Amino acid sequence: MLYKRTISSTLKTLIKHYPVIMLTGPRQVGKTTTLRNLETSKEFKYISLDNPLVRAEAKSNPELFLQRNKPPLIIDEIQYADELLPYIKIIVDDFRYKSDNPNGLYLLTGSQMFQSMNNISESLAGRVAILNLYGLSISELNQVEETKFIPTYENLSKRVDRYQTNIEEVFDNILRGSYPELYRNKNMDIGIFYSSYVQTYLEKDIRDVLKIKDELKFLRFLSSVAVRTGKELVYEELARDADINLKTAMSWLSVLISSGIVYLLRPYFNNEIKRIVKRPKLYMMDTGLACFLARYNDAKSLEISSYSGQIFETYVVSEIIKSYVNNGLQAKIYYIRDSNQKEIDLLILDNNILYPIEIKKSSNPGKKAIKHFNILDSTTMQIGEGGVICMISSIISIDKTNNFIPIESL
Repeated sequence: MLYKRTISSTLKTLIKHYPVIMLTGPRQVGKTTTLRNLETSKEFKYISLDNPLVRAEAKSNPELFLQRNKPPLIIDEIQYADELLPYIKIIVDDFRYKSDNPNGLYLLTGSQMFQSMNNISESLAGRVAILNLYGLSISELNQVEETKFIPTYENLSKRVDRYQTNIEEVFDNILRGSYPELYRNKNMDIGIFYSSYVQTYLEKDIRDVLKIKDELKFLRFLSSVAVRTGKELVYEELARDADINLKTAMSWLSVLISSGIVYLLRPYFNNEIKRIVKRPKLYMMDTGLACFLARYNDAKSLEISSYSGQIFETYVVSEIIKSYVNNGLQAKIYYIRDSNQKEIDLLILDNNILYPIEIKKSSNPGKKAIKHFNILDSTTMQIGEGGVICMISSIISIDKTNNFIPIESL
């Protein structure tokens, strides 16, 4: 089954306004499939730089390569031949001079982890739109409309009846993760898929970037990151677990962040609410990969484990991030903890309004779940509706501005 990707609508809009579109994200999330199945008025030719012969041609004579492969053109894994970028710029500028419609010339895919990717925004400044793609969202899996998540009653009431789920299905989805291949082929062994993914990712990408000599240390590092998803980031702990120095731990994590494997949730602060906690919280963007690295292979065991709360929170946070990114928007989300260790799991900042969110695995978390929302009393920022995302079956009011929010609203 080919799942319709929300980001396709954004891509089709941007093609009308930009000569170059860049789609980034981790491997296997569907970048190539999304572009090749994009329904546009233009017929794009497809070239992959994963092919070593094609890559060699592109690197050795980029000008001739682009002369032979004229736009509109999809170039897959552009980071392998950044020699093409200056010539793409020349072609784009020539089209702008000679054509009334110089947009939609090149669709590119690649990984932000490579240093050469930094050249794209610089070389093609004003000519390129850059979008990120993660794995399938729960909206995409259920083939329902995906809009940005805002916890107002008006918005929630439009979302809760789109699909039905229960705690067993949620943890099945958490364990399976969001890589499209695991849903196109439901018979695929999850463990084999993730084992192969880690090995391929390590051999093909990370090793090239970080020049890793000790694979076992890096695997221990990955596992250490996975077991800390939903937790405050402490580099010293990651370094200790993998038996590496602090500088190496920071370097390795930065690559996981830039590649879209890991997301750092920053603490919120302004002039009225000082940032008490300076460290961000760490989230794996794919729960299936996190579970594999944390050595969980059974959904029921996962549900009753000590890991269940933090992986449930990871699932919710990653889905909210996708709801923005898939619509071409920046997810302005934070968390907050004060000097008394009062914490709000998530703050969504949208249109200068702060929306507070707590995340609980329970189906009946109780009204005390929002007791820390009073941290925001001292701010003059407008505080919007908020609530507790949990396994409740319907939207239920907590007070005049907060609700218990069914996970089906994601």
